Formats: sequence, structure tokens, C-alpha cells
Amino acid sequence: MISGHVFIGVSVDGYIARPDGGIDWLAAVEREDEDYGYARFGAGMDGVVMGRSTFETVLGFGAWPYERPVVVLSHSLVDLPVPEGLEGRLSFSDATPAALFDTLSARGWRRVWVDGGRVVQSFLRAGLISEMTLSRIPVLIGAGIPLFGPLSGDLRLEHQETRAFPSGLVQSRYRCSV
Repeated sequence: MISGHVFIGVSVDGYIARPDGGIDWLAAVEREDEDYGYARFGAGMDGVVMGRSTFETVLGFGAWPYERPVVVLSHSLVDLPVPEGLEGRLSFSDATPAALFDTLSARGWRRVWVDGGRVVQSFLRAGLISEMTLSRIPVLIGAGIPLFGPLSGDLRLEHQETRAFPSGLVQSRYRCSV
């Protein structure tokens, strides 16, 4: 059975990016000797599903940071060619979350990293997120792109663990009731 997993940084006031998409505030907790479980989490995933805005942000990093296959959900990019150098590692889709999970499951994917605000929200609304790891960065940015949006009802979360790091980052893992 395929399952969706979230691993994302969020400001204490609930934003994943500034209004212009900027994520410079994440640097407040960057440490050479600490990845906050990022590598271990990524190694346990079969691939990544992200939205167009997250994809465009990642392209600005320079080197492609993902070793696993990536699917970008976007109506506007679906007919465009994959950027040079990312062939075979990246694809575009305009499928619904459920239809995409059916396709990925048929390809053998079991654990999917779901990333990006609107994509996480749509997968939550579809009941396809089984676990979330939220890393709260000790900063208030005042305005921006929220991680969570409207739901048709409450989504019960079961707390699994919380860790505090010397940088001030506080990371909590939750199981989602789907």
C-alpha cells in the first residue's frame, strides 16, 4: 500500500515561505553537522511529489538535491520538456492526488515524500498523508505561504515524537488518521 509522508520546515507562525516564495529564513538553523533527519527521511522514500512553486524554488538551488525520482504536479508544466540533465529523474503530471498515487503504486512506489504547500494541502484533503514531520524554525516571519489550508473536517493527528535541537529547531512527528 502506498503512503504519503511530509517532512517540511515551518516558521513558528505557520508559514513555509515568505509571500514571494522566499525561504531565506530557514538559514537561521543551518548547521554543518546537523541535517535534522533529512537524509534519513529522504533515503526511506521511493520518490518525491511536489508542486510547481516548490520545483521552481528547488531549481534555484543550483545542484539538483534529490536522488529519488521526482514528480511535479502542475497543469501549466505538464506539456513542457523536462529540463536538461533531469531526464529520467523528473516528470510532470496534472493528475489528481488519488490518480497519481494509483500510477505511482503501479510503478512500485510505496513511500512518497509529498512536498510544497498546496500539494500537501491537496493530499491532506484527499486523505493520502499518513505521517508528517514538522520542523518548527524559531522565527516569526509575519506573513507568507501557510502550510495548512481548509479541510472538510478535523484531521486528527497522533503525536509520535518531538525533538528539540541546540539551534532552537523543534521537530515533531505525527501520524495522520486517514
